[in-house]
Amino acid sequence: QVQLVESGGGLVQAGGSLRLSCAASGTIFSIGVMHWYRQAPGKQRELVASITSDGSTTYVDPVKGRFTISRDNAKNTVYLQMNSLKPEDTAVYYCYAGVKVTRLSRYDYSYWGQGTQVTVSS
Repeated sequence: QVQLVESGGGLVQAGGSLRLSCAASGTIFSIGVMHWYRQAPGKQRELVASITSDGSTTYVDPVKGRFTISRDNAKNTVYLQMNSLKPEDTAVYYCYAGVKVTRLSRYDYSYWGQGTQVTVSS
């Protein structure tokens, strides 16, 4: 069984910073693309940033230049450094990843974390 556990959320004033972490544990051979999503109240869950196993990154336009996604493959962990936070960044942030449990298995993209709340006050 594979688990993704996020941490690092909290309450911060506009302009402040937070660093989210998401650690994967369990039976893991390798992890493919790792993503951060967020869901604001009353809105659909949306992709924020992605990172491949070799470190290539993509961001949605609203967070470009403010957020940085990174990963530590040895620790099976992905991070999201969030700077210059705005009230509209308020949401529950989720990590999502594809995991291989054996060398011969395919990447299973069914793993989500439980989410961590980020609240940005104006």
